[in-house]
Amino acid sequence: MPGTRKLGRPTDHRTAMLRGMVTFLLKNGKIETTVTRAKEVRAITEKMITLAKVDSLHNKRQALAYITEEDVVKKLFSEIAPKYKDVNGGYCRIIKTGPRRGDAAEMCIIELV
Repeated sequence: MPGTRKLGRPTDHRTAMLRGMVTFLLKNGKIETTVTRAKEVRAITEKMITLAKVDSLHNKRQALAYITEEDVVKKLFSEIAPKYKDVNGGYCRIIKTGPRRGDAAEMCIIELV
């Protein structure tokens, strides 16, 4: 269930961090982060892509309420979502890359399939 991991952050910091990461992932197509953060970002990103499959004003406003950049929402509705119109989920891929050098946190790359 998305949103159940606390990630060692207060609620406002956690939501701001996840909003930024989802926006960055949709903008660039891939990011490198820790595995637990990537699992949270994947759940939210897949919900946004599913939301964008139906191109309505209500869905655009819901996406704008979460994604921090307006041009990313336009890209989501015009480029990303039509690519997945026949796919029922599984829009993101998590590839583990090994431990981080400083604190040995398990790192991974999350990307759009």
